[in-house]
Amino acid sequence: MFLRNPAFPLIFLLIFVPAVFPEGTRTWEQSKYDDFLKGTPHGVAISSDGTLKLAPAFKLLAATPSSAVWATAVGPHGEIYAATGAPARIYQIVPGAPPVVIFQPQELQVQALVVDKNGVLYGATNPDGKVYKIEHAALKERSTAEETRPQSEWRSSVYFDPGTKYIWGLALDVMGTLYVATGDHGQIFRVAVNGEHSLFFKSDEPHIRVLTIAPNGDLIAGSDGSGLIYRISPQGEGFVLYSAPKKEITSLALDNTGNIYVAGTGEKRAGPPSAALPLAPLGPAPPPAGNDKPPGPAPESSPAPGSSPLGVPGGSEIYKIAPDGSPARLWSSHEDLVYALAFDQNGHLLAGSGNRGRIFLISGRDDYSELLKAAATQVTSFSKAPGGLYASTSNLGKIFLLNHSADAEGTYESDVLDARGFSKWGRCEFRGGGQVELFVRSGNVDNPDRNWSAWKKVDLQNDAGVPAPPARFIQWKAVLHSGSVAPRVDSITLNYLPKNVAPEFDDVLVTPGTRYQAAPRPPNLEPGQRVDPQPNPVRDRLLVGVKWTVRDQNDDQLVYAVYYRGDGQSRWLLLKSNLSEKFYAFDSSLLPDGGYTIKVIASDAPSHSPEDALTSEKESSRFEVDTTSPQIRELQAFIQGDKIHIQFRAVDTFSPIKRAEYSLDAGDWHLVEPVSQLSDSKSESYEFSLPVTAEGASQEHVIVVRAYDRYENMNSAKTLVPGK
Repeated sequence: MFLRNPAFPLIFLLIFVPAVFPEGTRTWEQSKYDDFLKGTPHGVAISSDGTLKLAPAFKLLAATPSSAVWATAVGPHGEIYAATGAPARIYQIVPGAPPVVIFQPQELQVQALVVDKNGVLYGATNPDGKVYKIEHAALKERSTAEETRPQSEWRSSVYFDPGTKYIWGLALDVMGTLYVATGDHGQIFRVAVNGEHSLFFKSDEPHIRVLTIAPNGDLIAGSDGSGLIYRISPQGEGFVLYSAPKKEITSLALDNTGNIYVAGTGEKRAGPPSAALPLAPLGPAPPPAGNDKPPGPAPESSPAPGSSPLGVPGGSEIYKIAPDGSPARLWSSHEDLVYALAFDQNGHLLAGSGNRGRIFLISGRDDYSELLKAAATQVTSFSKAPGGLYASTSNLGKIFLLNHSADAEGTYESDVLDARGFSKWGRCEFRGGGQVELFVRSGNVDNPDRNWSAWKKVDLQNDAGVPAPPARFIQWKAVLHSGSVAPRVDSITLNYLPKNVAPEFDDVLVTPGTRYQAAPRPPNLEPGQRVDPQPNPVRDRLLVGVKWTVRDQNDDQLVYAVYYRGDGQSRWLLLKSNLSEKFYAFDSSLLPDGGYTIKVIASDAPSHSPEDALTSEKESSRFEVDTTSPQIRELQAFIQGDKIHIQFRAVDTFSPIKRAEYSLDAGDWHLVEPVSQLSDSKSESYEFSLPVTAEGASQEHVIVVRAYDRYENMNSAKTLVPGK
């Protein structure tokens, strides 16, 4: 019946259109945590309930040449010591002065560091872990001969060699006893003040990763392998407080009421735990001595600084173990890896993380704030400082001072709104409190640094109009000032009106022999969300299917009208109007045989007042309709000798004859060629003979012929052939 007979796919797509308010004025609101995370804070904290507040002051104290600062300790006179890797050093840092190297081992990194009340340092190295004792030269007597030659102010010696590959953590009790957490046999050693040492605790985990000492003298330790938290008595008797859902425990912190806070990372897997490797920072490392090999890449549970933040299955979680032993999850992230825990002056938990250098304040279960982002990839440790905390980082190795008090001023720059067209800006709606200034700027390229307008202040006390020139893109900035009332931003809403632009067609496709089925509407659509269904084509030779692709820059609601026009005609005739879907099918018998063109008109009238509505149109390629069957004329058949002679003509009013067939006495159909041998004309003649036996020649026969035109329209005829 039709020219084309395509095979159609049995699949369809659903294109989701973002929830918008296409009628008139539109709004851009930012009031949620995920909204604010898209922007750039400077001294502004983002809380999980979607509020911007001033963050604590955060100041760079020192930058070291090393890639990673793994631990810090504060001496009795307030001096800061930093244990680093790549290269391995211990630095002494006095605010206002450059870092001074006081210890430089042969190993690749100094992983842990503690200092006693006398200012003696104990540093643990990896790999082939050793504990070094580093003390100021003034603590030793010097002979006259020693004083006559140049010498360092610091002296170091191997204090303890456990014979293990890794040392992960150190802890000093009030008596000066040193506890050493090691891998790869999961052991904790105890070293007395006089240097005598012994195996204090042996776990069945490959690594004891972190440890700290409780006020009652118990040791709290966390493992890598099964993510176990141990409470170990002074006698070395261990009890598993909690088996965390995560593989590796990366940090511990104890508050004043006996709660234990635990950070874990990495997914647990079935089978025996795998051995962990040290966290290897990026950058060059000193060559290993002898046949030692440098550490390999970090395990999945502890990614090397600088690796992808999405490279660790399972992310991180923080747990709270109450004094009665009951655990609860406080916080989780699929992207951030927690390296360090500490407390602020209000007893709120702080978490230093990678690989985006963020510090979080954890106020309660799923109640948290992103305080700030360090100018480094990982925040790896905390230690107490006057009026705050020292925070160390990796990539690059730096020391920052995190004050307990909020900064005097902070700024927050939103992400950029793409209005998807030239737009006029209306009023700004602000919810918040305290001293907050709001600024806006706009432009016609997506990068604000490329010749946007200057920042203009929004007068929140009057009409709060947006003083930015009309453009496609816009951005806002909030400046928070400290005062008697703490400043905060709860939400910002900008009103705008895009200039209306006519819809744009990509194509109009006409497919004879097709109808379209609407795709099912997806469940649970959000309010205002639309779907743009791609219809499912179904073969139906009685119909003509039309579908079109059209875009509207304003995301307006569109309606469509479908017209047709025959060859040689000047007037377009309406097939269907007020269509909301981008497809239509009509009965082909409504049109006489011939060539036609379809035109679709799209209008955005549902989203605009009549004087502002715009339309566009597009024509299809020419197509043909042929619903009339060919005619069988002058059919004759007779027996002459031992053959049946048949002749007929097939005639069509519009399209060429495609083929003809015959059947003898209700037998199978057989193709017959025209006299011209080519089927390329609207009229074809056929003459052919069929052999019969002598007996068959004496009997009558039934001949049926049929002919098809180019569009598979068919007609047939029959005749009776009398016998001799």
